[in-house]
Amino acid sequence: MLNKVEICGINTAELTVLKEGEKLELLHRIKAGDEQAREAFVNGNLKLVLSVVQRFAHRGEDPDDLFQIGCIGLIKAIDNFDLSQQVRFSTYAVPMIIGEIRRYLRDNNPIRVSRSMRDTAYKALGAKERLTATLHREPTVEEISAELGMKREEVVIALEAIVDPVSLFDSVYNDDSDTIYLMDQVRDIHETESNWVEEISLRQAISRLSDREKRILALRFYAGKTQTEVASEIGISQAQVSRLEKNALGEIKKYL
Repeated sequence: MLNKVEICGINTAELTVLKEGEKLELLHRIKAGDEQAREAFVNGNLKLVLSVVQRFAHRGEDPDDLFQIGCIGLIKAIDNFDLSQQVRFSTYAVPMIIGEIRRYLRDNNPIRVSRSMRDTAYKALGAKERLTATLHREPTVEEISAELGMKREEVVIALEAIVDPVSLFDSVYNDDSDTIYLMDQVRDIHETESNWVEEISLRQAISRLSDREKRILALRFYAGKTQTEVASEIGISQAQVSRLEKNALGEIKKYL
């Protein structure tokens, strides 16, 4: 994606960048209803959209889709930009473009989250942005909760619900010789050493049985069939199945 020359049919190598004076002039014309100025302004800021899209390159999303969503954020920024505020357009537009892309990614999350919880998360993110601008630092969860008049637990759960899922095969460290994956860092408290030993012992015990005994156990405990059904399938009596099953289980218990 980072080396892609063409995106959405646009040659990114030929994108132009407007100077601040040119942006200001076009913005005044846009506010006056000049559609040509609006088109020129959008085209002159496509490189800004591309730079924001590149931040999401690791997400595995189609770059064309993200670029189009980013352009929607750019257009919203143009429509809502206040010329009376002493702030550069790019400073105002970048958070708008990022927000639009993040909203798209959340709404297309493979894990379905209820609308009410997603709305709560959006409100929390909005409150976080406002508090960051006011406090000049990242606010705590408690401060966000107080801003929204909600319980801390509700805010935490909502924010965690929209976090993107990760793959167990995602790389968390790579030193060019050995890669550590996320699954390597996950611990299963139920999968202890004794479990492994018991499983190996069980396999060894089963391997000592005859082929007929193995088949009977497989049909009985894996396929879930009755002794009568097993007898019919193998071609022996139900009594013989019962005896062979009992002997096989006894042998396994002795071995273990």
